Amino acid sequence: MTSPPAGRGPTDDVPKAVVADAPRRASEMPRGAASSRIAVVVNGNAKSVTAEVIETLDQILDTGDLFVSRRVEESEGIARILVDRGYGTILTGGGDGTFTVVVTAVVNEAKRRGLPLPRFGLLRLGTGNSLAWVLGASGGAGAKPGLAVDLQRLRAEAGSRNLRLVEAEDILSPFCGFGIDAVMLRDYNAVKAALARGPLKRLAPGPVAYAVAATTRTIPSYLVRRTPHCRIINEGNDAIRVGEKGAMLGAPIKKGGVIYEGPAKIAALSTIPYYGFGFRMFPYADDRQDRMQLRVSVVSPFTFVRNFSSIWSGEFDDLETVFDYFVDEVTIEMDPATSFQIGGDVRGERSRVRVRLTEPIRIVDFYAPPRG
Repeated sequence: MTSPPAGRGPTDDVPKAVVADAPRRASEMPRGAASSRIAVVVNGNAKSVTAEVIETLDQILDTGDLFVSRRVEESEGIARILVDRGYGTILTGGGDGTFTVVVTAVVNEAKRRGLPLPRFGLLRLGTGNSLAWVLGASGGAGAKPGLAVDLQRLRAEAGSRNLRLVEAEDILSPFCGFGIDAVMLRDYNAVKAALARGPLKRLAPGPVAYAVAATTRTIPSYLVRRTPHCRIINEGNDAIRVGEKGAMLGAPIKKGGVIYEGPAKIAALSTIPYYGFGFRMFPYADDRQDRMQLRVSVVSPFTFVRNFSSIWSGEFDDLETVFDYFVDEVTIEMDPATSFQIGGDVRGERSRVRVRLTEPIRIVDFYAPPRG
């Protein structure tokens, strides 16, 4: 299999078939020869991406179509090979962050060359798999049957649909956000790392670690910290506030207008309804194809715990503490600087970020009508 262009060697814990050169290098393969073939890019650092999983994928895929990445810096080199070969479909494995990194690199490379974009998809091989809930990927934490079934379904019957993404700091992702969600991701990573070193390491990548992080770190910290001041400016077409059950509220907010100003425990945007583990954080994200959903919340930790079930399912409505909008481009300002995440990966603290809705990409969707 073709190895990533940098930082990898046959001494890594990966089957040799994955790191050896393919029979035909990218430069030798005529463009379009692989247009009906599927490439899979997996995050070699993801806990569920074991040597066994890689070997299983290697056996299922055609020679040369599996790529294992262990560093973000490798993504651009892999993207060049993928675009060179003209794959019709590119799947990622390793969670939402892996999808974000690969799609950003491939889209940038294809646009730089003026070439058409492939169809994208994902295998359920990571901790955060919000897109798997949207697209119907099964996987089952990297189990062999799930991988084989998804790839067979993909070849035989999987349909496609267009999906717009959010773009922040030149990164394409299904969602991004300031505040408690980014802080919880940071706390989750810390708890996961601690659990992984002890007898409970099997529980590290999953909802148990999230629950421990939320109850022992995130929520207690928000009981004492000052809620950041948030100001959101409309930079695009009319912004619209969304009320209970998706009803439109008030007059549209024109370009240059202030959409929201006040305290915010969270200020996040998404083009899909779900965060990881089926958390329906953005219940209206599917309602408008020309807008992303902006959610600002000042829900207290006590209210969150008391209404956990309805908040998790996306059924919680309280116009005094949750503010939802349809937008296509905004600037978010936070005072003081606040934790910011893109696609589930914490980027650090930011005081100002501009976010816009992208042009659609084509994505594998097992819920969509099958190919004719």
